[in-house]
Amino acid sequence: MNRSFTGRRDFLKQAGLLSSFGSVGSMAGSMAMMAGLPETPFAFAGAGRMEEAALPAQTEETPKYHIRFAVCGMSHDHIYGMIGAVQRGGGELVAAWGGEEDKLAAFRKRFPDVKTVATQDEILNDPSIQLVLSSQVPYQRAGIAVRAMRHGKDFLSDKPGMTTLEQLAEIRQTIAETKRIYAILYSELLEVKAAVYAGVLVQQGAIGKVIQTINIAPHQIVQRSGDAGGAMPRPDWFWDPDKYGGILCDIGSHQVDQFIYFTGSRQAEVAESQVANVRHPEHPRFQDFGDMVLRGDRGFGYVRLDWFTPDGLGTWGDGRLFILGTDGYIEVRKYANVGVSAQGNNLFIVDKNRARYIDCNNMPLPFGPQFVADIVNRTQNAQNLDEALLAAELVIKAQRSAKIVTLRD
Repeated sequence: MNRSFTGRRDFLKQAGLLSSFGSVGSMAGSMAMMAGLPETPFAFAGAGRMEEAALPAQTEETPKYHIRFAVCGMSHDHIYGMIGAVQRGGGELVAAWGGEEDKLAAFRKRFPDVKTVATQDEILNDPSIQLVLSSQVPYQRAGIAVRAMRHGKDFLSDKPGMTTLEQLAEIRQTIAETKRIYAILYSELLEVKAAVYAGVLVQQGAIGKVIQTINIAPHQIVQRSGDAGGAMPRPDWFWDPDKYGGILCDIGSHQVDQFIYFTGSRQAEVAESQVANVRHPEHPRFQDFGDMVLRGDRGFGYVRLDWFTPDGLGTWGDGRLFILGTDGYIEVRKYANVGVSAQGNNLFIVDKNRARYIDCNNMPLPFGPQFVADIVNRTQNAQNLDEALLAAELVIKAQRSAKIVTLRD
């Protein structure tokens, strides 16, 4: 746990953020701030004050390292965020393979200068390629990862990294035998600026010891734009839990990763889980609702997942993260501030002295630069591997033990 927090803290110090703030209780330096307004409806009756602030703008740093990387599977549009993260760290995208013609066509339009190849072997057998990325159909990702690592490549997977415990065991064995770097890009933590800053606040002790995380993760099946998933028609594998892993294993991966990260749990179990197909009878094995209760050695967790985001929201999902501490709490409204603004990366923090809103849109994202540095230096700062694989294990177990519920109309 300390490695994850320490690596990000060092990155943010270099970016000038933490030195600008001083302590969490002092929003000084270049931070834009509005003083508390006790006469407004937003003030709390009889106590404290309400403050609004924005993290200061940062100059993007020139990457320190350079690596050559390739894409081996692009079934999910998350691949574009993965590419962007590695490029921010100094990665050069040199080749790509994809198994779906529509995805390849979109990729070529976006990256016209990148070579596309006919087989995965052309990437795996190229000794100049150091890193392989994949968002292939979820049940196929582990196999590509194993082959890549056994060909001397490091590997970055979209979530979920695997869909069975057998695949997880093979991944762990391959990492141990090859000593290659393996990571899963849980983007709702690693690529959401407000979630990254929540980690800084937790590490600084802003809300005391974390007791529980609650993750609300609604999704939209028909997405209008962006790289969060894809527009209709969804591919056949999207509706088949054997291929996408089920709702708890798939989109639940993000949320369980956050539970482990923020509570600092090193051991955890699934106390209860359930899934349902409420409104998609044309796809009888699809799961459009699921939730789970988690119990860790250092905190508790609850996760709710669904595919019912209405068009009126204006984005693909109203993702929320609640972090309860012994001395305060944090709420992250990741993609919108409903009824107030369409802007994402909203963080609210309440402690014994005051309530604050912080606009986190200027927060740097450390994962990409740290991950590329790990590949070059053979370190592990961008992601704690034990935590990443524990999250993968928990969601698979939650999926396997989930009670299938049928609701009456």
